[in-house]
Amino acid sequence: MGKKEDKKGSTKPNPESQNPDSVSTHKKKKKNKDKLSFKRTVENNIFAMKMAASIDKKLVIAGFFLMFFGYFEWVFYDGIFMRKIVNALDTNQPFNEIMWFIALSGVLFLVLRFYSKYAENVTLPLGMINLYGGIYKRLFAKAKNVELRCYEDSDFYDKYTMAMDGAEEKVAKIVQSFWGVIVSIPALGAVFYFMFEIDKFAVLFIISPLIGNFIFGNYKQKYEYKRYQEQVPNNKVHNYVNRMMYLPDGAKEIRLSNVFSLLKEQYQAATKKNVKAAIKYAFANCSLSFWRITFTFTIIFEGVLFYAIYRNLVSKTITLAQLTIMTSLMVAMTWILIRAFENIMDLIKNGVFMNNLRTFLEYEEKIAQDQKGIVPEEFESLEFKNVCFSYKDEETIKDLSFRVDKGDIVALVGHNGAGKTTIIKLLLRFYDPTSGEILLNGKNIKEYDLRAYRRLFATTFQDFAIFAMSIKENVLMGRHYDNEDEIVHRALRRAGILEKVESLPNGADTIMTKEFDKDGAVFSGGQHQKLAVARTFAKESPVKIFDEPSSALDPIAEYELFKNILKEGRDHTMIFISHRLSSVKNCDKVFMLEKGTIIERGDHRELIDKRGKYAKMYIRQAMNYLAVENEEEVIL
Repeated sequence: MGKKEDKKGSTKPNPESQNPDSVSTHKKKKKNKDKLSFKRTVENNIFAMKMAASIDKKLVIAGFFLMFFGYFEWVFYDGIFMRKIVNALDTNQPFNEIMWFIALSGVLFLVLRFYSKYAENVTLPLGMINLYGGIYKRLFAKAKNVELRCYEDSDFYDKYTMAMDGAEEKVAKIVQSFWGVIVSIPALGAVFYFMFEIDKFAVLFIISPLIGNFIFGNYKQKYEYKRYQEQVPNNKVHNYVNRMMYLPDGAKEIRLSNVFSLLKEQYQAATKKNVKAAIKYAFANCSLSFWRITFTFTIIFEGVLFYAIYRNLVSKTITLAQLTIMTSLMVAMTWILIRAFENIMDLIKNGVFMNNLRTFLEYEEKIAQDQKGIVPEEFESLEFKNVCFSYKDEETIKDLSFRVDKGDIVALVGHNGAGKTTIIKLLLRFYDPTSGEILLNGKNIKEYDLRAYRRLFATTFQDFAIFAMSIKENVLMGRHYDNEDEIVHRALRRAGILEKVESLPNGADTIMTKEFDKDGAVFSGGQHQKLAVARTFAKESPVKIFDEPSSALDPIAEYELFKNILKEGRDHTMIFISHRLSSVKNCDKVFMLEKGTIIERGDHRELIDKRGKYAKMYIRQAMNYLAVENEEEVIL
């Protein structure tokens, strides 16, 4: 898309007024840009055709034959059948010859109609199912492969939303429109020839639908797309509010607060913006529609009719039979032209829409999830060396350096916003550092096969998700083992939720949430957190990462959980984030973070003895928990 024009009243100097040659240069640039835009639209349609053919060739082939037979029937009926019948009646040909011609034509139409109905009711519906599955399989694979930053970029997410918006219908429409344009060319040529044989001046009437579709229709499509673009963000708000109203996530808060009124306000505000966008383009669309219909239908139909009647009744230059044939041919040519132009407009419109799908699928990931490289054999050490990271022009990690060796139990502590979770995201290569490097076994982690690298880590995220699957599937997360039941049982026990799971009628086979199963289990926040922790216990990885694993647990449950986490640390390297410093007392290394950098490091006793910020934070928490007023009681 081009740059926006300066607002009215701008005092910016006009470069064209300063340089006379710049006017022609600007026009050339604009012309070249339009050519590029048209070229991109054509490429988008070719992209859609190739995609459809790669998913279901029968759909594409059936689309061609449907269009071919449809136009063939049109041309044959008006250009051959009607002319043959009218001329036969006008010249008093034998009745038997006329009936044989009608019968043979009827058999031909019957065969073509049978194929068309079979394709419409069997081939195309099955092809649409395959097309739907094939396109969304690619979309989901791409969505899974793009880096995390893309989901946090509203512009990129808008493109993803538009790409997902009826993608299979747009591709199918492009297939139909593409063949419609290709087949309409010889069909128009045939009808044009038949028309020219009768009256060479009558063909000039095709100028009218050309103006109606290519000029007025083209501008109408552009305004409709602009309106669609303006309404996409508002439709996202509608979808969000709709989800919140039928999903259980916010059901309790909606009933115990006035948040519904806020959701209602969001919905109404988005609706008003959509209405405003509709009104903004309403007059233009209405006017363009009127002129398009006038030039496309009224002028050509009425004009041809008056012209033919004049030739027959006034100038006596054509016979009644020729008038009938010419009128029939003109109607056929008009509809073929209209269909051809509609197909061209659909190709342009859907080509623009297809740009979102193509842009998304062709997006080159900065951190591709299927990136190949060295396959790490084992974990020996992980090191951050002078790592800096900026997110949306704000530096969140500053000159960070630390090392984790095999078998270490490491804690990252600090207040909210200190950068702890960002470190985990950098470690897992959800992001790459702005500067500095992260080393695994002495090599930059960018050199490793990304999926193999991530298999080294089992992680419990602070913002975990519970899926509408069985408890067992929520623990294994798609991984398969020979002794799956044993692994799930052990992981649930270590996470402290085995007793709850075993109390359910279907045990670990119980479906979570009631979204797809009315008998699904609904856990408390703490139980959900334990289930997320069980995932990390279940995964066979040398490094275990826990990001605030006990934030929703009571002190006793927290104590038991960390006891099991430390047991896990006997055979694994452990990294965990916690606000509660009482849980890090037995760690080998503690890194105290503030504003994206380490301000203190050491084990718990060393940091307490330093009497720095870690000690103050620990003492304050302990005094509140123990209800004491003497700091010495806490330290001792």
